[in-house]
Amino acid sequence: MKVAVGMSGGVDSSVSALLLKEKGYNVIGITLKLSSVEDCNLETQVCCSPQDVKDAKKVATFLGIEHYTIDWERLFKQKVIKPFIDAYKIALTPNPCSICNREVKTERLLRYVKEVLEVDKLATGHYIKKEKIKDYELLSRGADSKKDQSYFLALVSAEVIPYLEFPLGNLKKEEVREVAKKYNLPVFEKKDSFEICFTLGKSPAEYIEENRFFNIEEGDIIHLSGKKLGKHKGLIHYTIGQRRGIGVSYGKPLYVVDKDFEKNILIVGEKEDLLTDTVKAKNFNFHLPIEFWEGNLFVQGRYKQKPIKVRDFSFKDNILTVKFEEKAPKFASGQILAVYKDDILLGGGIII
Repeated sequence: MKVAVGMSGGVDSSVSALLLKEKGYNVIGITLKLSSVEDCNLETQVCCSPQDVKDAKKVATFLGIEHYTIDWERLFKQKVIKPFIDAYKIALTPNPCSICNREVKTERLLRYVKEVLEVDKLATGHYIKKEKIKDYELLSRGADSKKDQSYFLALVSAEVIPYLEFPLGNLKKEEVREVAKKYNLPVFEKKDSFEICFTLGKSPAEYIEENRFFNIEEGDIIHLSGKKLGKHKGLIHYTIGQRRGIGVSYGKPLYVVDKDFEKNILIVGEKEDLLTDTVKAKNFNFHLPIEFWEGNLFVQGRYKQKPIKVRDFSFKDNILTVKFEEKAPKFASGQILAVYKDDILLGGGIII
């Protein structure tokens, strides 16, 4: 079997290529160049930079496998960075990693290498497993609960899942490091990259402000009671559920409960005002058709969030509405809503 491995120059993808070669597969390394940032010190490690390309080539040479580099920096800016900026411009909280896996790194890359290199499958270094329900191949949480990355693939089309392989699905991060060290891979001591690679370790607000992508205006901070409490420094600096750094005092602890983009207002309230029993998502991407949804269902509204038990759900006018068994803090609009049956991912959409 001919398998392309998405090699980012890091430990996880390098070990994935190693394990597949050890199993006797015809392995080809593929690296995406998505950034021109040259300064890749350990404090500002970015993904898919020129240094990562060099590291991936070094590992491929070490393993004795073919290696190709694809320059998709322009595509990455168009499909990931621009929508990220546009979302923040209208006070949403996007998840660029999920968009990237659909538009660049995983789904698009799979389609590309199948057509151009005629490979059978694409393997990645994600900590994900695969399961079957009703003859549908589905993604499932990896064995390492701390590193599980299934959430980030919620927007990947169901039709490509059978062609994806995850060699690290049954391993813990510590075990992967041990394998890399045992085989003396050139990157066995390399640190992991940041969650949002292109912001170079900065917060989204810092990244947007420094690059002056759009004007950031101050506005009013309004309590749910209607009382004006002060001024905010720009809606991009706040997210739903935030408690610290709001910048106003009140008789009780305050939380960000909403953002009114049209009026440029930050809406705050007490903890109980943040609680809800409902979440809605648009453009839902089904890995398993909704008619087969049953059993213990859970939702997750951000990476590493504790899953919330589902009481009921409905799908109408392209909107998925989910009711919780117990109230939970409100999710941020623009984030990804992932739905699971126990540990199996059923799909995902954009929270509204």
